[in-house]
Amino acid sequence: MSLWEYANPVRFLNLSARVLPVFWGLAVACLIVGLIWGFFFTPDDFRQGSTVKIIYLHVPSAMMAINAWVMMLVASLIWLVRRHHVSALAAKAAAPVGVVMTLIALFTGAIWGQPMWGTWWAWDPRLTSFLILFLFYLGYIALWEAIEDPDTAADLTSVLCLVGSVFAVLSRYAVNFWNQGLHQGASLSLDKEENVADVFYIPLLVCIAGFVLLFIALVLYRTGTEIRLRRTRALQAREGRA
Repeated sequence: MSLWEYANPVRFLNLSARVLPVFWGLAVACLIVGLIWGFFFTPDDFRQGSTVKIIYLHVPSAMMAINAWVMMLVASLIWLVRRHHVSALAAKAAAPVGVVMTLIALFTGAIWGQPMWGTWWAWDPRLTSFLILFLFYLGYIALWEAIEDPDTAADLTSVLCLVGSVFAVLSRYAVNFWNQGLHQGASLSLDKEENVADVFYIPLLVCIAGFVLLFIALVLYRTGTEIRLRRTRALQAREGRA
């Protein structure tokens, strides 16, 4: 069976109805285990104290804020090339989730950074590019709402997503590009020496898994809602012409 068969709205809805309960259950389980483990059963850091535990919210949400935009980019490219409506609606559905993830990352980053830097905000390269990414999310959502024709809206938002992808890349690699930034390096890396200490590592992975599963569940659910709304509007338009 080809993956493209799920570009059919009916097949997509049938698939999501089957897998959604699994993703919801796994997401909730991972988040409960990871957050309780991380916040209550890991020690304070010898430098950062208990504030280091914000890592269990900050790192997963920051990763998903960027990866949500990457997912939107892929879905937008599929729309531009193959004109599959489900892909355009999936990108639309992911945007509000990405906004929330970005807000969580910015908020928890401020909480984490204040005792370390002595300020709630600094125009650090990664923080600045993350803020711009947040504004692109808002612009993307606003553009969808501003254009009445759904295909035209999908075209223009796909172009906006391509442009905003530059800042998604900058958000991910700003520390590597500009070494003078205040922001620390990656908490997780292929280089073992850059990773957080082992005592924090496993619960962090569990939290990341929970955020990933939660994102998938929310996007599947919201995409199904967008498909049903599109059908309803199409039926209402036909009745209006009748």
